[in-house]
Amino acid sequence: MTGYLTTHVLDTARGQPAAGLTVTLYRIEGATRTELARMTTNADGRTDAPILPRESFAPGTYELVFAAGSYLRARGQDAPAPLFLDQIPIRFGMSEETHYHVPLLLSPYGYSTYRGS
Repeated sequence: MTGYLTTHVLDTARGQPAAGLTVTLYRIEGATRTELARMTTNADGRTDAPILPRESFAPGTYELVFAAGSYLRARGQDAPAPLFLDQIPIRFGMSEETHYHVPLLLSPYGYSTYRGS
């Protein structure tokens, strides 16, 4: 089995998937940060395909950046600028050729993540 990466965003303040949120994936090598993919979540809060598919998988350090501020503003987040949460970076390692899933639970003033299945 070759590895791959998926993500999922849930808007915990609204109790629903976070549709229309932009997610960017970077590979980190030393001081170099290379963009690999940019996708937008669908109605289920997921990307339509793995954000890092099997054919592009390589063990290493990666970073997902979730455009929370744009998403929250589009849903009427009424708070003075700057918003408390704007860009949410999650840096993590993938060492095995398996499925990695990195979900984000989002609200206007907090977030949580974990290694999902």
